[in-house]
Amino acid sequence: MRMADVDWTALPLADAPGLIPYSDHDRISILAGLLNLKRMVSAPRILVFDSGLGGLTVYRQIAKARPDARFVYVADDAGFPYGALDQSRLIARVLALMEHLIAAHEPDLVVIACNTASTIVLPSLREQFTVPFVGTVPAIKPACAGSRTKRVSVLGTEATVKREYTRALIREFAAGCEVNLVGSARLAALAEGELRGSPAEDAAIAAELAPCFVANAARTDTIVLACTHYPLLLDRLERLASWPVAFIDPAPAIARRAVDLLGPAGAGAPAGARSAMFTAGRKLPAALIAALSRFGIGEIAAIEAFDTPPLSA
Repeated sequence: MRMADVDWTALPLADAPGLIPYSDHDRISILAGLLNLKRMVSAPRILVFDSGLGGLTVYRQIAKARPDARFVYVADDAGFPYGALDQSRLIARVLALMEHLIAAHEPDLVVIACNTASTIVLPSLREQFTVPFVGTVPAIKPACAGSRTKRVSVLGTEATVKREYTRALIREFAAGCEVNLVGSARLAALAEGELRGSPAEDAAIAAELAPCFVANAARTDTIVLACTHYPLLLDRLERLASWPVAFIDPAPAIARRAVDLLGPAGAGAPAGARSAMFTAGRKLPAALIAALSRFGIGEIAAIEAFDTPPLSA
């Protein structure tokens, strides 16, 4: 089952330290951001950024809320997965990419549709650029608020569940819940494979999901999907669940935050252009091109060559 009765407005996007737009900026930065928002037209340009394809789950929700917007989806697939990169190298790489992308596309809003990039790089992005940013963090607050058994699992990448930021969210928002952190080594790659034409076996997905289900005095009733890749597999996660649980996808709340910043779409506005860019420069498989088309993305390009920090020493 899905958590239809959860108050999605309680997602920690507005509570998580350092992740709300301009939350820790000085007054000049705040004024710059407000002036930027004031000039927004009825068809804003939104840049959605992720290490791979998981951000498509966030893009999909924002596109529903602002169908008139012009979207540029950027997958840094040359750097996937971000959890494997050294933190300082990741910050330098994303800052270099974002400098290039902002100069080339002049977005009105940038959505960092990646938990790892949000928790590590977002403060530096806000310090360097005046464009508003919206980040992604594990939806622990609404999950714990809505749990009836007070037993919640957080399913994320190994890097996300080990990060102090995630543990700080639990300390602040667990609200008497027992929170089980489950780090998956393979699930994001399995989700990538699905869209690229290599479906995963049920057994492989079930093995990554199984540790989320705990049955002691009370059973797990809520699972936080703490990686934007995982909702790509939501139908299969629900089917392979040990028992019915609520899977919490933060994408709808991220879309609402984007609308808060940009305003709603005008009545009768035509659909905006939607394109995707990939950093690896590899030829995309036909299955992925078809999948992107289903997301409404028809124009696909590689990011032109420019200097970025190397992925390894």
